[in-house]
Amino acid sequence: MDDLRINGERLWAALMELARIGATAKGGVKRLALTDLDKEGRDLVVRWGREAGMSITIDQIGNVFMRRDGTDNTLPPVMTGSHIDTQPTGGKFDGNYGVLAGLEVVRTLNDLKIKTRSPIEVAFWTNEEGSRFVPVMMGSGVFCGAFSLETAYAAKDTEGKTVGEELARIGYKGEQVPGDHPIGAYFETHIEQGPVLEDADKIIGVVPAVMGLSWYDCVVTGMEAHAGPTPMGLRKDALQVATTIMQEVVAIANRYPPYGRGTVGMVQVFPNSRNVIPGEVKFSIDLRNVNDELLNTMHGEITAFIDATREKTGLGISLERVSYYPPCPFHPDCVGAVRNATEKLGYSVMDVVSGAGHDAIYAARLAPAGMIFVPCKDGISHNEIEDARPEHLEAGCNVLLHAMLERAVVV
Repeated sequence: MDDLRINGERLWAALMELARIGATAKGGVKRLALTDLDKEGRDLVVRWGREAGMSITIDQIGNVFMRRDGTDNTLPPVMTGSHIDTQPTGGKFDGNYGVLAGLEVVRTLNDLKIKTRSPIEVAFWTNEEGSRFVPVMMGSGVFCGAFSLETAYAAKDTEGKTVGEELARIGYKGEQVPGDHPIGAYFETHIEQGPVLEDADKIIGVVPAVMGLSWYDCVVTGMEAHAGPTPMGLRKDALQVATTIMQEVVAIANRYPPYGRGTVGMVQVFPNSRNVIPGEVKFSIDLRNVNDELLNTMHGEITAFIDATREKTGLGISLERVSYYPPCPFHPDCVGAVRNATEKLGYSVMDVVSGAGHDAIYAARLAPAGMIFVPCKDGISHNEIEDARPEHLEAGCNVLLHAMLERAVVV
């Protein structure tokens, strides 16, 4: 079985056909969750699943499970999948690749008349991107119990339309209770969405974990005053104090390599006038690392620095943690299956800890899970120019095929 390979041309053709639904002028895709275009994309993938002999189950949050029976259907399925909704300026591969790679695995098994002991399923989860409705990773989050179906149904877009209403409108409000669907193991194949693999000239990224993150809102309060008459030593300049905190965010991340991350991505300055000393600055802080110990250490350091800065400057400084996602280590058996497959196939490989969230995080709460990364051009994603090489996508799908077969067992 070591010589098994998927049909790379067929995988690429499927990706390009799905990308036509919601195609943008710059070569990307805009297919927001639960829109008419999402329905069209869902209908296409479901049709492909049925044509591959798969049965279809839809749950109450609109997650779709396409099943290829095993010889022992009492066993929980070995599942793979991702999502087909996109960002407003999305690309052809984010999420879509993981779903269609799973479909290609099934098509290949059908071509070669290979049977597995466990069933194999391909899932696509509702509203992973969170660009129309929040929270992000909604379908998988409801599935694993991270938040309730009622909370998800009540979520509204900018026009006041709710998830519950839109699911019913497009015909994907299923009957199965989310979570009443067993998973034996879960694999997700994805473009990296970062530059690490391309920079290292590696084809496959084995993903041992997803970084945890802490998000904060910080407000520095000084006093606005005229920029000319106010001497430097008598100012209460909120922006200058805020920038020292911003620099410390970066310094903290650099103290905890290789997975420390520190970002200030949003800044609001008041009154934001050329000749007025800023009286208030609000900004975001994003800290990430690969395990709880390091993330908690980084949390402690930023809070201690802010306490010291408040004492030193006399300015008001508030810090509120507004979101926390713990690090997600993937199961050694699934990570090992990906390593085994990559070694068997002879691809260049390295470990890559994911800095972005994926549905696999929530699936991992219910079953052993793992991820496979392939490079994307210049590390760019969530962008219409997102791109990936066909041979890399084929390689990742080959790894997925062998990893899934290790868990599903060929009979």
